[in-house]
Amino acid sequence: MLYAVASYGLWGVLPLYWHMLGAVPPFELSYHRMVWSAVVGVIATLLLGRRREVWAAVRNRRVILALTLSSVFIAFNWTLYIYAIAKAELVEASLGYYINPLICVAIGVALLGEKLSALRLAAIGLAGVAVLFKALTLGHFPLIALGLALSFAIYGYIRKLTPVAALDGFTIETCLLLPFTAGILAYWGWQGTGAFTPAHPGTDILLILGGPLTALPLILFAAAARRVSLSMLGFLQYLSPSISLVIAVFALGEPFTKADAVAFGCVWVALVLVALDGRVRRPVKT
Repeated sequence: MLYAVASYGLWGVLPLYWHMLGAVPPFELSYHRMVWSAVVGVIATLLLGRRREVWAAVRNRRVILALTLSSVFIAFNWTLYIYAIAKAELVEASLGYYINPLICVAIGVALLGEKLSALRLAAIGLAGVAVLFKALTLGHFPLIALGLALSFAIYGYIRKLTPVAALDGFTIETCLLLPFTAGILAYWGWQGTGAFTPAHPGTDILLILGGPLTALPLILFAAAARRVSLSMLGFLQYLSPSISLVIAVFALGEPFTKADAVAFGCVWVALVLVALDGRVRRPVKT
């Protein structure tokens, strides 16, 4: 339980950390996050003696193709999330992570042949109403919320079907991105336009620490997943967007409008329906 709470709690408060780096352009900040995450992944792999497992995964064509695809989706997700924080759209980003479990339900039905009960159908319908209402009140489609929800749901779907441990997969994904991300950062540094310079050592340290702060919640989550039931993990996952929503409104001063209240209300009711459906389906012990 402590591993799970620490994992989701860290994911919830990390927006404050990225907000401290608001002077760094979102794309550059995201690339630094990927580069230093790769460094952390490699160090952890060496310290834990998992070179053989990582090498076996790399040599498996099916696994490496899947991780290449998942790396694209997680990179998109990280970049869009940091962009949302930079543009003061953390409330919408939080909405995306509330919608994410409902999209996972839809993916399970469409791609994994899972059965769709009446309660889950109603929940997906309510999520659709929330997105539509948000689009009408914004005057444009809530691309940040849907982009975050879809990219993380697809990432989770790919990783679910890929037989590789969490840390090993994380290391391989970030290393697959490394030639591109490190190359771009090196080019910006050579041009003198990058944020990573000797003139700003404080910023440099914060950028480097973004790597372990990205890896740590994932490692804690992997530890929790081996010890805590999936139903409990499913309940605790709402801790992260809840913390982010509170931070967005009370720490970063983002507005929470009546339209937001309606959209979030629809999603919260939908999540209650999914939770109730899980209890209805649970077999009674005799």
